[in-house]
Amino acid sequence: MKIEKLLELMKSLRTPGTGCPWDLKQDFKSIVPYTIEEVYEVAEAIDKGDKNELKTELGDLLFQVVFYCQLAEEEGSFDFSDVVTAIVEKMTRRHPHVFSDAVFENEAEFKNAWENNKKQERQAENKSTESSLDGLSKALPALKVAQKMQAKVAKEGFDWQQIEPVYRKIEEELAEVREAHINNNQVNIEEEIGDLLFSVVNLSRHLHFDAENALRRATNKFESRYRQVEVLCREQGKDVSEMSEQQLILLWDRVKNS
Repeated sequence: MKIEKLLELMKSLRTPGTGCPWDLKQDFKSIVPYTIEEVYEVAEAIDKGDKNELKTELGDLLFQVVFYCQLAEEEGSFDFSDVVTAIVEKMTRRHPHVFSDAVFENEAEFKNAWENNKKQERQAENKSTESSLDGLSKALPALKVAQKMQAKVAKEGFDWQQIEPVYRKIEEELAEVREAHINNNQVNIEEEIGDLLFSVVNLSRHLHFDAENALRRATNKFESRYRQVEVLCREQGKDVSEMSEQQLILLWDRVKNS
């Protein structure tokens, strides 16, 4: 079995005396940044539509899972097979319409059942269920946390039912950013920008788009256009830094309209 080869490889890397010095000195916390990086590289490969790259990045991500499992096995907590068993049991339990005789009339019913199942799991594990926000991971990117938080409270009825108040809230927050800037209140500027971003995430949620994906795509679009601006500058024998603001605006518009 190929997964067994990967598990054996990981054991070899972590074998004292013969293993890799770098792998041997790692612990759960030290490899977290690498795990996060691999997740984003998977997302980037998907955005690019590069299946070969995606295959490679998924392998890198799987390696991270195996790394954690090896560390846990060494301390006697759990191993890879325990992780597989746990996720199979959880997904079976959360999909009763597939693995039992439960029937959901629509996606909303399914999502409600999913959330109820998660709440029951937390209660079984003696975890707090005092708030509907319990269980929300703050380790996620801030945009993702904001959207998940808004979705959770919306399920409780804490939400605008129409889109216009969402637009008005963005306008209100933008005005407050401008006012804080005019007053040169540095503390308030940061706070108001945060409120503005939170409101824009809310608009994205209301329009049924993922804010994190939207921003990533906007960033990729900006990168592509900026690289084209650099090319146009070089064709004129200059660097971007040597161009005037008006010249750069003209080049940017040229790239946008091309």
